[in-house]
Amino acid sequence: MSNRKDHGVWLIIAGVLIAVAAAFVYIILPNLPQSKVSLQFGDGVFHASVAADDNSRAKGLSGVTKLASDQALLMIFPKEDKWGIWMKDMKIPIDIVWLNSDKKVVYIVKNASPDVSTSETFTPKSVAKYVIELPAGTVDGKAIGTNTTAIFQTDMKGI
Repeated sequence: MSNRKDHGVWLIIAGVLIAVAAAFVYIILPNLPQSKVSLQFGDGVFHASVAADDNSRAKGLSGVTKLASDQALLMIFPKEDKWGIWMKDMKIPIDIVWLNSDKKVVYIVKNASPDVSTSETFTPKSVAKYVIELPAGTVDGKAIGTNTTAIFQTDMKGI
């Protein structure tokens, strides 16, 4: 009889551990602070959060109510493609800049408004590996244009 009780206790402990691990993976891990990089391009230097996985890229700047003039979000994709950006749950207007694998600007959307339809997707005309989201007006204010090269280093291999 004691053996059955011990078995039941271990099953309960295992269930609790699995629940805690699942909560960590699905709730806590996606909300941990993102890594940061220093990003230079045009006349600007930015402190950029890095979004390098599907969850952080999908979240983007959703829910952000203020973005300082020297802040940005750098999205890193696994390969070059025509990565679309949508404004779901956005609270602020932003400039969106697409860079190819050489970190050269290939496409820009200025002043993307949070008021646009949540079904609208901004898609570049050329393939890109990186997308940078900046406060609206930054592209013009920091002389960022097509063929401008961005400078940044990440600790991620192959990026």
